[in-house]
Amino acid sequence: MSNALLENAQSFGSKAFPGWFHEQQRAAADQYESLPQPSRRDESWRFANLQAVDLQDFAPARPLAADAAAELTGRSIGVSSADTRLIFANDELLARPATAALPEGVLFLPLAEAMEKHGDLVKEHFMREDTVLGSRKFAALHRSSLRNGSFLYVPKGVKLEAPLQAFHWLAGSGQAIFPHTLLIAEENSAVTLVDWFQSVDDSKGLSCGVNDLWIGKNATVRYVTVQDWNRQVTSIQSNTTQVAEGALATNLALHLGGKYSRSESVSHLNGPGARSEMLAATVADDAQEFDQRTLQNHRAPNTGSDLLYKNALYDTAKTIFAGLIRVEPAAHGTDAYQKVRNLVLSDEAEANSMPGLEILADQVKCSHGATTGEINAEELFYMQARGIRAQDAYRLITFGFLNEVLERFPSGDVRDSLQASLLGRLRGH
Repeated sequence: MSNALLENAQSFGSKAFPGWFHEQQRAAADQYESLPQPSRRDESWRFANLQAVDLQDFAPARPLAADAAAELTGRSIGVSSADTRLIFANDELLARPATAALPEGVLFLPLAEAMEKHGDLVKEHFMREDTVLGSRKFAALHRSSLRNGSFLYVPKGVKLEAPLQAFHWLAGSGQAIFPHTLLIAEENSAVTLVDWFQSVDDSKGLSCGVNDLWIGKNATVRYVTVQDWNRQVTSIQSNTTQVAEGALATNLALHLGGKYSRSESVSHLNGPGARSEMLAATVADDAQEFDQRTLQNHRAPNTGSDLLYKNALYDTAKTIFAGLIRVEPAAHGTDAYQKVRNLVLSDEAEANSMPGLEILADQVKCSHGATTGEINAEELFYMQARGIRAQDAYRLITFGFLNEVLERFPSGDVRDSLQASLLGRLRGH
């Protein structure tokens, strides 16, 4: 494995990061080099394209030219009602537009700035949980090479009505970025955050990102990711969500772009009454591959989780889903669901689904299942008989299939924006 991706970590002595983080990065660089590449012997990489995660052709991204940076700021719109934004390109902060002041105590900062001004808070929460779904090597790479990201802190009792947004742009051939989101919502708070991942051009690139979400007692957090890289990007993204007593976490992912995209999402339900909703809608065409791994980890009694993942596949695209509901010995009264549905729109497309249960407690209600099918011929005929062209009918039916996921999200402005992005990617059969 080339050390080009670690060059960034070796130059951090001149960066304004605290000493504890320098030490973590040096240790992570050693860990990355010592851990083996994924292999067919790894159950967590079953069915995956292992060539796609050979990262020796990439190097840390270079800053954009000033004129390109200004143009990207104008393109970073997203949700119209979300006026407060952080905009990054190649891991450099471009702009932080805000038309109104945030409530007192709320911090929405670049992560590099948060480390300087709120180092103890960052240290307490940054990548605390070990990576358990297969990407431990790439989590070490992320930690060793991190340059910036988003930091959001919502104090006790503060409820934000309008969503916040962060944009992460990738530009240039062979460039690698390492976006990070650290969100801390204290007791009885509420917030919605939308992360956009987009390409400036059609160059080959790498994104190796991590999200840390900490949700306090009786808090509500809704976190959305829109992955819309170009078709030459390799994306590896890990999400860990900690849900305290009585709290609600909603994670919604819209997967549209990339050549190879692996997403790992873990939800730890740590207190009685904690609840997690894990939602994803994926459009895969050409030779795209989406590899999705999830864990619903129930650690406390009377917790609930509900997972709904839907995939629509064209051409020779491939999806992989491997998910586990784990109920630990103390988690009596767990109520957990896991549903994966695949809509296959081509004879050459491939959908693999591996849902699972591990129950170590009594008096639980858990169910899991996966289905794969084609568009119903009668439904298609019905629409054509009413004057709708076949390709429009295919598109409408596919949208309706995936839109069930988006309709689960309560924020109308966010949902409208996601629906527009989804419609832009769908096509007739």
